[in-house]
Amino acid sequence: MPVIDRRRRRLGIAAQAVLLTLTVAGCSGLGRTAVGPVIYTTERDAVIEVNSPSVKGCHRLAPAGAKEVANETLVDIVLYRTPDCTGPGTTYVATTFSDVKAPSARPWRSFTTIH
Repeated sequence: MPVIDRRRRRLGIAAQAVLLTLTVAGCSGLGRTAVGPVIYTTERDAVIEVNSPSVKGCHRLAPAGAKEVANETLVDIVLYRTPDCTGPGTTYVATTFSDVKAPSARPWRSFTTIH
């Protein structure tokens, strides 16, 4: 086997190893979810289930908001009265717990996870 062929083979193996490493490293942060559902009831009594939401970012609820929320995920969540996960009036809901808003309170419109 000529020297050039061996060099090409080694270079090819090295390139494949680098690409595989980059692929695994790049995908490891993707797809991290709060395993399990967040189940909520809207003001019109529709029950909505969000299965395994991402642990990153703000998650909007139905436009009318939610009056009851059950956190059946493996991580805690924080409920917000605004659609962009900002402002006062937050509610902390631990994993496998639920919360019901007070009759005079505004509905929850978004949530984030705590991980």
